Amino acid sequence: MTEQLYTALSAIKELRSSVGQIFESLGGGVRAEHGVEGRDAKYLLELQDLLNAVTMNLRDVETAINVLTPPAGPFNLGNSSFLSQETTQDRQALYSQLVNSYKWIEKIREHSNLAANLLSSNALKRSYSTNSTKRRRPLTSNHNVMPQAVDQALSAIDRNFNDMVLKIWRPFASNVILHISLSRVLKAAVVFKGLMIEWVIVKGFEEALDDVDDLWTESRHRVFQQVRDHTHSAMLHFYSPTLPELAVRSFMTWIHSYITLFSDPCKKCGLHLHNNLPPTWRDFRTLEPFHVECKN
Repeated sequence: MTEQLYTALSAIKELRSSVGQIFESLGGGVRAEHGVEGRDAKYLLELQDLLNAVTMNLRDVETAINVLTPPAGPFNLGNSSFLSQETTQDRQALYSQLVNSYKWIEKIREHSNLAANLLSSNALKRSYSTNSTKRRRPLTSNHNVMPQAVDQALSAIDRNFNDMVLKIWRPFASNVILHISLSRVLKAAVVFKGLMIEWVIVKGFEEALDDVDDLWTESRHRVFQQVRDHTHSAMLHFYSPTLPELAVRSFMTWIHSYITLFSDPCKKCGLHLHNNLPPTWRDFRTLEPFHVECKN
C-alpha cells in the first residue's frame, strides 16, 4: 500500500512538472534558440511535445490512482486529533497550524538532505586534508612565500598584458595588495596572503581605490558590484594549493577579459544590455561574456 501511494504521488509530481513546463514555454514565447527560419513551426512542435508529455503523465496518474484502495477507517492521528475538537476560540486554529508546521519541518528535512549531498560532493576546501592514516611529507603551503618570489611572479604576469597595469603595494609589510587598472574600464584591488588570493574589490575607473579603507567599501555602480561578486567566484574556482602561480595567472587572464565589458554582447541572447546591465559574467574556460540570467 505504501509503495502504491508513493507511485501515485510521484506520478502527480511528474504531471505538475510537465504542466509547469507548458506555462513556462507559453510565458517565454518564441526564443532565440528556435533560430530565424521556421521559428514559429519549431515553437509549435515544442508545445505539441509538451502537451503529449502532459497527456502521458495524466494517464500515469489515473493508472496509479485506480490501483489505490481507500482506507477502511479514519487515519490514526493519536492525541493530535483532539486539537480539532477544541472549543476555545483562540485554540481552534492549533490543529491546522500543527499540520502546516509538520509539512514545513518535513520540507526542511528534505532540503537539508539535498544540500548535504551537494556540499559533500562539491566541497570547497582551501587546505590540505586527507582521511588516510599514512604519514606523508607535509606539502609547502602557499601562504608562506617569500616577498621576492611573489614580486617575481606578479612581474612575470604583468609582462603578459600590455593593456592592464599592475601596481604592487605593501601597506602591511609582507603581504601584497595588487592594484589593477584595466584600460579605463575598471579598477580592482587584489589582496594576497603569500600567493593566495584572499579578497578582491572592483570599482569603476573614476572611483577611489588608493587607500586601505577603500578595500572595504563597495562600488556605487551596480555593474561593478556584480563583477566583484563574480571575482569572488573566480577566486575560489582558480585556487590551486599545488600550483599557486598558475592559479594567479589564470585569475589574471580571466579578469583581463573584462576589458570588453561594455563592448561585447552576450553570447547567448546577443544583446548588449539586459535589465540595464551589460554581460558581467565571464566563462571560466572560454572567457565568453554572458548576462547573469543567461549564463546557465
